[in-house]
Amino acid sequence: MRILLTNGRGRYNSFVDFTLIKKPAGWIPIAISIGALTLPWLWVYFFGPEPTGDEGGAAHLWQLLMIAQVIAIAIFAIIYLPKKPKQAILVLLIQIAFLIAAAIPVFILEH
Repeated sequence: MRILLTNGRGRYNSFVDFTLIKKPAGWIPIAISIGALTLPWLWVYFFGPEPTGDEGGAAHLWQLLMIAQVIAIAIFAIIYLPKKPKQAILVLLIQIAFLIAAAIPVFILEH
């Protein structure tokens, strides 16, 4: 996907190219993050809250997903930063934003 940027007078200055997000290394970290965001809600819906107050299986799966996401982001950076740095940085910013979005509930709910 290419998005044209204008200078306000209708003249096109440059392209912002998001084509790398279509590559598996580009969208897999985002999918992992979405999974990490929805996993606790699905776990509570299907199994109920943890009665003992322990972390439980959902927390352990979330931790594994976050580790997998960091590894997937690193793989993307290793593959695409040397080849297409401008495009890769845009996709990396999106991936990191999703990583932070998946981690924010832990910091908000932490006492």
